[in-house]
Amino acid sequence: MQPPTVTLVVNPTAGKGRAARILPAVVQALLTGVPSARVQVVRATSYDEARIRCIAAVEGARETHVDGRRDCLVVMGGDGMMHLGLNAAAMSGVPLGLVPAGTGNDFCRAIGIPKSPVAAARVVVEGITQDIDLTRVSGSLTDGATQRYVGSVVSTGYDARVNRRTNAMTFTLGSLGYAYSALAELARFEPLRYRITVDGVPRQQTAMLIAVANAGMFGGGMRIAPDFSVTDGLLDVTVIHPVSRLTLLRLLPEIFSGRFVRDPAVERLRATHVTIDGDDLYGMADGEALGPAPLLLESVPKALTVYVPRAVAHRS
Repeated sequence: MQPPTVTLVVNPTAGKGRAARILPAVVQALLTGVPSARVQVVRATSYDEARIRCIAAVEGARETHVDGRRDCLVVMGGDGMMHLGLNAAAMSGVPLGLVPAGTGNDFCRAIGIPKSPVAAARVVVEGITQDIDLTRVSGSLTDGATQRYVGSVVSTGYDARVNRRTNAMTFTLGSLGYAYSALAELARFEPLRYRITVDGVPRQQTAMLIAVANAGMFGGGMRIAPDFSVTDGLLDVTVIHPVSRLTLLRLLPEIFSGRFVRDPAVERLRATHVTIDGDDLYGMADGEALGPAPLLLESVPKALTVYVPRAVAHRS
């Protein structure tokens, strides 16, 4: 019987080249920890190549188990690589390993993956998996797609505009990039008009932002939905109603701790289906562009099988 294959797709430029520097140690951890496996390493040279290689690894994964393990996909890089990996593995049952090596690492952080790439590789070695929820997004998405899965947060307001500005920066500030963009965008931001439907109930309102979360972290550790669960089959909807620029500036640092939800301008909902529409609204998710509104968001329970630390698997 053939040994299981661990396909590691890495973005070597992630984290200003940190991924390339730490890659040998990550590979060694996989080889040592799973000696019966064949480790196949793919250094992706572009986003499109990484996407194609992730899809190929999942489609070629075999059902047979050897020494209690099966073929799996492991992605290494920033939030963009995690997004590619979870989209390739969603609804397939093929286990996904996550090795954070970027600057934000929000999805990894939210589901309890260690910050150290080598420690994250050891989570794959341990072989404990958990089935978690994802958000399925439908609409006229980027690159001609009509559907995509999201692990963390779908943003459409002030937060989305900050994300787009950060992605467009021609210089790098590391983890400070989001904060810089937040201040720059604040100077000209006005509340946005939303048309949303929450579990069939329509609403029209203005808001600074409406964020819809599965794993409720984004922006390098901001807890936009502090009470999130990735196993409850629900989306966490956070609305920040119109406030002054000064109030929004005061709330921004409190999003990192989650304390911002105590402000009377913040409304929180839970739902299984959310439609977001409105003029000039553009969706961002997992640090990547989604596309213009309208967007239909649905919670998909147990959509992804992912390697997690033992303590996390026993948490839910």
